Amino acid sequence: MEVRLNRFIASSGCCSRRKADQLIAEGKVKVNGQVVREHGTKVNPDRDRVEVNGRLIKPAEKKVYIKMYKPAGYLTQLGRDRFGRKTLEELFEEVGIKSPVFPVGRLDYNSEGLLVLTNDGEFANAVMHPKRKVPKTYVVEVKGRVNLDTFNSMKKGRRLEDTFLKPDSIKIIKKKKNSTVLEITIHSGQKRVIRRFTASFGHPVLRLVRTAVGKIKLNGLKPKQWTEIPEYEIKGTLKMAGVR
Repeated sequence: MEVRLNRFIASSGCCSRRKADQLIAEGKVKVNGQVVREHGTKVNPDRDRVEVNGRLIKPAEKKVYIKMYKPAGYLTQLGRDRFGRKTLEELFEEVGIKSPVFPVGRLDYNSEGLLVLTNDGEFANAVMHPKRKVPKTYVVEVKGRVNLDTFNSMKKGRRLEDTFLKPDSIKIIKKKKNSTVLEITIHSGQKRVIRRFTASFGHPVLRLVRTAVGKIKLNGLKPKQWTEIPEYEIKGTLKMAGVR
């Protein structure tokens, strides 16, 4: 039975379908020794040989779903960094994650908190695709005390250079002497969007911790701790994404 190439790659646990499309477009995928750049290409898993970045891939035998507390100071990428910064490769070695998994979305180098890991490309695609609008919640400490006028403006949203960001929800958790702790929920996936959003109001981020992706919760995990994701959190998140 033939399947679309991007779906086959995703089913291998190599990456999501969106990332697979990118790899195909970049000429990093071969089918039976030939580079393939057409997204609509179909393959027979029982007959065709598919390579990604020179590595032979096969469908994953078991689906793996992990949630981990990523500390600040790690890039959310597989493989080594050419500038010597720590990546998920080093973090997996440190915490003992041996399953071939990839991150569902990203956290900035200086950001921390919930990182979802899986080898299920279809699940990753459902969670990350912009049209699914899966919410993500962050606890954000910003410099300075956010006054009422600024807070009301934040609730209304702000035009940034590449998007208009209006939080799904925002609330003040705590006011400190020289900072404010906010809880912000968004479904936008633009790079560093929360940092850019709060900075546009004159309140740069001091610390950013992601606490939830859909129904998947950090639930008391400490930095570098990880556990399997409960089935009810997986199903609940897929339901939020409109996938039954």
